Amino acid sequence: MGKKYSKKKDIAKKNTKGRGPVRFSTKERRSKSTEEYKGVVSLTRDGLGFITIEGQEDDIMCKPNRLRGALNGDTVLVVASKKKTGPRREGEVVRILQRSPKPHIGVLIVRGRQVWAIVESPRMPYDIRIPLENGEELPTIGGKKAENGMKVAVLVVDWPRKSAEPLGKIVDVLGLPGENDTEMHAILAEYNLPYRFEPEVEEAAEKISEKITAAEISRRKDYRKVTTFTIDPADAKDFDDALSFLKLDNGHYEVGVHIADVTHYVKPGGVVDKEAYNRATSVYLVDRTIPMLPEKLSNNLCSLRPGEDKLCFSAIFEMDEKANVLDSWFGRTVINSDYRMDYEQAQQIIETGQGDLKDEIKILWSLADILRKKRFEKGAINFERPEMKVEIDDAGRPVNVYQKISKESNFLIEEFMLLANRSVAEFVAKKTGYKQPTFVYRIHEAPNAEKLGNLRSFAGNFGFKMGSTETVKQATKSLNTLLKDVKGSAAENAIEMLALRAMARACYSTDNVGHYGLAFPFYTHFTSPIRRYPDMMVHRLLTEYLAAFYGGHKLEKMPDKATYEQWCEWSSAREQIAADAERASIKYKLTEFMQDKIGQEFDGTVSGLTEWGMYVEIEPTKVEGMVSLKAIKEDYFTFDEEKYRIVGKLSKRVFTLGDKVRVRVLRASLEQKQIDYELILNDIA
Repeated sequence: MGKKYSKKKDIAKKNTKGRGPVRFSTKERRSKSTEEYKGVVSLTRDGLGFITIEGQEDDIMCKPNRLRGALNGDTVLVVASKKKTGPRREGEVVRILQRSPKPHIGVLIVRGRQVWAIVESPRMPYDIRIPLENGEELPTIGGKKAENGMKVAVLVVDWPRKSAEPLGKIVDVLGLPGENDTEMHAILAEYNLPYRFEPEVEEAAEKISEKITAAEISRRKDYRKVTTFTIDPADAKDFDDALSFLKLDNGHYEVGVHIADVTHYVKPGGVVDKEAYNRATSVYLVDRTIPMLPEKLSNNLCSLRPGEDKLCFSAIFEMDEKANVLDSWFGRTVINSDYRMDYEQAQQIIETGQGDLKDEIKILWSLADILRKKRFEKGAINFERPEMKVEIDDAGRPVNVYQKISKESNFLIEEFMLLANRSVAEFVAKKTGYKQPTFVYRIHEAPNAEKLGNLRSFAGNFGFKMGSTETVKQATKSLNTLLKDVKGSAAENAIEMLALRAMARACYSTDNVGHYGLAFPFYTHFTSPIRRYPDMMVHRLLTEYLAAFYGGHKLEKMPDKATYEQWCEWSSAREQIAADAERASIKYKLTEFMQDKIGQEFDGTVSGLTEWGMYVEIEPTKVEGMVSLKAIKEDYFTFDEEKYRIVGKLSKRVFTLGDKVRVRVLRASLEQKQIDYELILNDIA
């Protein structure tokens, strides 16, 4: 059992704070209540519940004895009373509609026939009892036996009225706490993400033929003699996109965007397809990739490795030297990549003008640069927030945190992928002859007017003015102007963060509203079917439309919009879950990185404010931790939500987003993936 758990008190004597589920009479509830809502519980470490209601900005706060046994992630019916705690409405849970499907992660404590999972999450203030009945033994899952001290995933199945803690069942055995694989698997389990393929999926993938027949090649455009290459990260294992370049006799350029033809190999409704749909996306943790497709496909059949014939779905563009698209073609091809480059190698060619494909790279970069400038001229939002990367050693230990800088080679690939994505969407929407063709769009709605108003007020506190946001075009121009004006100022980080929070979340939909952030009226995801299921949907739909378009006829039956919308909603939800898991893995490794820095002091920037704490990013690593307001001994600080600031009652000292502070590392809890800082306030009397 890991050292960090050796000081656990005997859980057999623990009452989990003595909070069982409380019941209320209908008469008591109705007498104080106004409206009922369906919402999802977000629990704090103190047992407070905040119920998020879909379509509403404000949540409803429920005290622990008003939650009726509801836990984090549960869907509940809640009644809101007229009573308020500050700006929040209070309420109470009427009933639990659905328990969260996400398991809780904890460490097993076994005392004879009594078993508990000691839950680590700050959003789960209770431990979970695992009942063993009729001689039942602890399970063995994935070849691992559940034993005392092992980390496990547990689903809550009930919370009886008289029980001091919820009851659960073990759904996965993850390993010994502290081991890298255990902790990464724990994150995946916590978000209900798989970390292995079932044998039947692997077997189905292995049965897919690798042979490319002459008949198959004859049905495709042959690009094997056209100069083709890939540009990817140095450590990439799968290459799902390639570019080809050909200078035409008329002086124009033919640029091909070639995407692995995944749907040639993965048939609808098959075992592999169902697994890909269920996963919906690849997941990128700090130290590993959890692929959407088995390795036979992702790293072999569908990877555009150099010197091998590969089947692709391609977008071919004829362009002039000003990056105007004069003609385009979409369809299936066969390629043979000549070169595999990483971003650093391509960047060196751009900077020095020397190396393999120097002429092709130079022209492609000039075209990409024009496309990029045109995009921003048309109103694309120019966010350039620093992205921090965690460097790990072979054992998975974090050894460095550094800023990832995107350069011209990244932009080169990005612009041609964007060109392919928007061109495919525009082709289906405008050129296939259907009034409202069923299609999968990647949409991004305009920002919330209220949040833009908050941003304007906040920026005004620092002397920055924001123009009109009455129309989408005005809002875009005003946002970009503001972001440009704050560059280099003390308020830059703070205003950029609030601007990001004003943005809607991009998602998939069959109803096109355009992509606000990219300033594209039509946009989709076509370029990554190895790692995104929506791209596979796009390939299949595009195949149908192309067959009708080039065949000179109409589709006999339009693909079912309702079905595709359901698939879009599922894919959007899974994308968000994957993103949350990725952030959790980064948070874990950052916490691990800070463990040997307890007591050290750092300069930092206030990055977030809440009623319970101040979040600070330290320099130079941007590692974020929290300063608890209760822990500041020199003064009594409170959160002013209206002006979004922290104010000292005695000193009247004010902290707001973007302020520079000095902090000391107080603790780094791996169990809760939480870093706590101590604010250094030597100047307060």
